[in-house]
Amino acid sequence: MTHETLYHGFAQTLKERRDDHSLGFQLKKGTQEFVENLLAILFPHFCKEMFYTKEEIESRLVLLERDLKRLLLPLLKDTSLNLEDIVEQFMQTLPDLHDNLWLDAEAITSGDPAAESVDEVILAYPGFSAIAIYRIAHEFYVMHVPIFSRLITEYAHQITGIDIHPGAQIGTSFAIDHGTGIVIGESAIIGKDVKMYQGVTLGALSVDKKLAKSKRHPTIEDGVVIYAQAIILGGETIVGHHSVIGGNVWLTTSVPPFSSVYQESKVTVRPKEMTGAPIDFSI
Repeated sequence: MTHETLYHGFAQTLKERRDDHSLGFQLKKGTQEFVENLLAILFPHFCKEMFYTKEEIESRLVLLERDLKRLLLPLLKDTSLNLEDIVEQFMQTLPDLHDNLWLDAEAITSGDPAAESVDEVILAYPGFSAIAIYRIAHEFYVMHVPIFSRLITEYAHQITGIDIHPGAQIGTSFAIDHGTGIVIGESAIIGKDVKMYQGVTLGALSVDKKLAKSKRHPTIEDGVVIYAQAIILGGETIVGHHSVIGGNVWLTTSVPPFSSVYQESKVTVRPKEMTGAPIDFSI
């Protein structure tokens, strides 16, 4: 087969698939730019160029609304959703979204001895960035714009290493410390004033596709602290309010409020004269 024959057939296949699955030019890049521009309006910490006056902020909001319409148009064209209604509804959520993100930033600041100010948290903490982007995405998820909401949270996953599904329901004053490797599933429910450390998973006991619309992920009630690498699985698993889940715990059953759940482990330290040659691990 010549190159010309191969290319002709392959090009035709690519064209047909592009025609069937095109969702808009540079949708992924445009979504990331939308998130960055929105965060720059909400918090000066994210600005690439500073704007100071009320009129300048208003003009940025108008531009943001225009860009959002452009991004959503190809996603909504074959649906019953109304583009104008979706955009207007989202823009109306921004005051509450902004207030809730300040509560998150304050919760992280008050819960981390290393944090010296709210400004430091907003500027430098990946946990705050992941929460902020999740809260933006969640608004589109509840309005039934799933692809766009997933693109938004996958951007957070890409830049922070924190994977929060836009369908998760997370209360106010949510604090993530360090955060790398956190996974929060679609049907997880998290109450207010919850704090979570790196490597935590709120996952499902089964990945059976038939369970896609069911409650597969755990419920975490108010005031819970979950330490590093804890794994909490199952849609019927409820962690009662003001409980503490220790590091490396594997939990698949509910625990009552004010519980302390931890895994006992044994570490043996022996002087060199008692052990002889050092242990040699071949990996």
